[in-house]
Amino acid sequence: MLNLRQLECFVTAADAGTMTAASRKLYVSQSAISLAVGQLERSLGTQLFLREKARGLRLTPAGRRLLPEARSLLAHAEDVRAVGEEEGNALRGALTVGCFRTAAPFVLPELLETFAVEQPDVALDFIEGPSDELADALLEGRCEIALLYAQDLRRGIATEPVRTLTPYALMAPGHPLAGRSSVGLDELAPHPMIMLDVPPSKDYYKDMYRAAGVEPNVRHYASSYELVRALVGRDLGDAPLLSRPRGDRSYEGRKLVQVDIHGDPLTNQLVLAWPAGVRLTRRARAFGDLCRRVVPAAG
Repeated sequence: MLNLRQLECFVTAADAGTMTAASRKLYVSQSAISLAVGQLERSLGTQLFLREKARGLRLTPAGRRLLPEARSLLAHAEDVRAVGEEEGNALRGALTVGCFRTAAPFVLPELLETFAVEQPDVALDFIEGPSDELADALLEGRCEIALLYAQDLRRGIATEPVRTLTPYALMAPGHPLAGRSSVGLDELAPHPMIMLDVPPSKDYYKDMYRAAGVEPNVRHYASSYELVRALVGRDLGDAPLLSRPRGDRSYEGRKLVQVDIHGDPLTNQLVLAWPAGVRLTRRARAFGDLCRRVVPAAG
């Protein structure tokens, strides 16, 4: 019968890429790792790794299917162990969360600080990136819960809205529309635009313009949020954005102006996301509760 130690060895070997590296992470011999993985393969009746001298370990299709399930089982085993050891309502163990790259600077620092105060015995870590990479991380078990935008999420991801975001136009003070309290997308469309090129943001902004019956005049694409703001600060174009920094200066110290967009532009949802059908650990549920409290009021 398979056991948790076998699953731990399998997951560690998959992450490390070689039996030797896995043995160093778990502080056991390489032969012990190989034996545990071999026993797991025999219990399941299938091969989990292709062992190649030049490339190390490569997961078979069966191994790729097992990996997220094994991570989930190990996470819940840690939950069960913590319940048996804890006093009161304290949580223990490790939790990795994900956050969409452009939203992370606005919500993640406060979440990390507050969670550390409220759950000091939980080792909280994070990964950040575009939506497609974070969806992979969720489905592969590399993070348990994530904050993503709702647009274009793939099947197999369950979500819960935590904040509605309304787009605005960022521009330099010298922009012809900078003195307005609000502008329409039809007024913005002829002017050069700096497009934030991070999936799915680019498609969202293009869809927003097309829903208004106009096409944006994209001058530059930039994958960095702060580069977009810096280019706008140089008056090289305006930019539609969702997150609103509290400061009004670019990295170069140039003044920036936020102008509302009228005419009912497309809103977007920042959502909590996790693999559909997966029971979250108590640690992940606690992080989700914190997001519901903190994210709606974030800057």
